[in-house]
Amino acid sequence: MNYLIFGLGNIGEQYNHTRHNIGFDVIDAIAKELDLSFTLQKHAMITEGRVKNKTFLLVKPTTFMNLSGKAVQYYMQLHKVTADNILVITDDLALDVGTIRLRSKGSHGGHNGLRNIEETLNSQQYPRLRFGIGNQFDKHRQIDFVLGKWKTDEAPVINEKIDKASDAVKSFMLEGISQAMTKYNG
Repeated sequence: MNYLIFGLGNIGEQYNHTRHNIGFDVIDAIAKELDLSFTLQKHAMITEGRVKNKTFLLVKPTTFMNLSGKAVQYYMQLHKVTADNILVITDDLALDVGTIRLRSKGSHGGHNGLRNIEETLNSQQYPRLRFGIGNQFDKHRQIDFVLGKWKTDEAPVINEKIDKASDAVKSFMLEGISQAMTKYNG
C-alpha cells in the first residue's frame, strides 16, 4: 500500500452531505470515479484502488469525527504507511466555502477530528486537505452549522470543488504534496 487517504466525517444517514462530512463526500467522489466499492472493516469503511502505479486505500472512519485518530493510527500500523504518505481530508470553518487548502503539516486549528489525530499520533506532521465550509452562522450555532446541509445555492459550487479536491488527492499521490500544493492552493 503506497497511500492512505482518510476522509473525515460522521457515520449515520443524518450526517450525509453535511458540511462536517465533506471528507466523506470527497472520498466517495474518488471511489465513484474509479468504480470502487466500500466494505466495512475495523474502525472504517474502506476500499482499495490504483492510480497509475500508486496503490491506495480510501478510508472513511466509523469512529465518529472526534475519535478519528483511532482509525488513522490503526490503518497506518496495519499497512506500515508513514505519515508522509497519508492525507486527511476535512472541513474547515476558517476557509471560505469551497476553498481547498493542502498542507504538509499544521495545527488542528480547533477541529476535533484533527485534534484527536494529533493526540493519537503525537504529531502535527501529516498532510491534510482542508475544504472550506465558511463560517456564516449565528453566535453559539456552530454545531448546528457544521452538522447542517449545504444551502441550495451552494450545491453547484460544492460539487465542482469536490471534483477539484479529488484531483488534488490524485496529484498528492502522483506528484507529491509540494507539487499538489502549488497546483491546488489559492
